[in-house]
Amino acid sequence: MTPLVQQIQQFTDYLQTERAVSPHTSLAYSSDLAQLLSFAVKEKGGSVSADDVDHLFLRRYLAGLSKDSKKSSIGRKLAAIRSFFRFLVRRGILARNPAELIATPKKEQRLPFHLDIDQTTALMEAPGAERKFALRDRAMLELLYSSGLRVSELTGLNIGELDLVAGMVRVTGKGGKERIVPVGSRALEAMRGYLGEREGDPASGALFLNTRGDRINRRSVARVVDTHVMRIAAFKRISPHTLRHTFATHMLEGGADLRAIQELLGHASLSTTQKYTHVSIDRLMEVYDKSHPKAHTKSGE
Repeated sequence: MTPLVQQIQQFTDYLQTERAVSPHTSLAYSSDLAQLLSFAVKEKGGSVSADDVDHLFLRRYLAGLSKDSKKSSIGRKLAAIRSFFRFLVRRGILARNPAELIATPKKEQRLPFHLDIDQTTALMEAPGAERKFALRDRAMLELLYSSGLRVSELTGLNIGELDLVAGMVRVTGKGGKERIVPVGSRALEAMRGYLGEREGDPASGALFLNTRGDRINRRSVARVVDTHVMRIAAFKRISPHTLRHTFATHMLEGGADLRAIQELLGHASLSTTQKYTHVSIDRLMEVYDKSHPKAHTKSGE
């Protein structure tokens, strides 16, 4: 009977040679299965093999993880375990996959944090005019909020993809899919100011440049956001993606159709966009509680 440690090694070798997965993926699988091996050895001894693992054993293992791990982390580990046992079944080492009887834990519903209107306005105005690269920073912040772009979409923009006359920008999103997104008047004004002072070839190339004149990267954009958030010190640390959440939430609160927001964000599935309805409902309930005369029971009633 082949020990479990060797069976796991066979699986990781298969991932690297036949599946040609990335080193990151291979390391993640190895780490998750090493944790399973450690539990199995502790419970059944060093001679344990895959034949000793059934769905009850896996339930005990995952129940132990639930004390210290998030559901998303447990789900990832379970996916690695399923793949491992599926491999053993295909190789004829096992008759069935014990992990198939284990349900994936539902992920925690984490509502996206967004800024309110006053916070958004403060952040847009934070770059000022006196600082070097202030015009660039203002243009980036305005475009992220105005059009709901992913930071990777912002950094990938070329000058020719922005139409200042039509007020549109052509964006290449996930999977290489292109979409046309409107650009608001404030963002257009900021873009004109930036392009009027921008160094380099104004007719082609990257739209946003770093301090060395090269295309700006995601880390640099994150640092720009951090810099201006700290300058106004009005709310907790946020990421560039927070402006995308803010765009979607403000659109929904303003009465935009969920399908339209899906198109603007470039979401493949409407279910991804629907998370913003939770934020909007929370906001509506807050307004209701503050505004409706019958929202609170009067004392003595």
